[in-house]
Amino acid sequence: MTKLILTPNLARADDTYAALLAAHEGLSKPESDALNARLLLILINHIGDQDVIKAALTAAKRPT
Repeated sequence: MTKLILTPNLARADDTYAALLAAHEGLSKPESDALNARLLLILINHIGDQDVIKAALTAAKRPT
């Protein structure tokens, strides 16, 4: 089992965030929501570890 990483773990995070924002440019709210859903499912598939995915869902439900 792989442990969920919750500490910063992304090189060039600002560039990644900018790419995410750029992917949403020009989309309507429904199109943007659909893009987010597809991206989430693609990343869940890439992770492929149900325990990690469940831990991520639990962490995401906690208020920041």
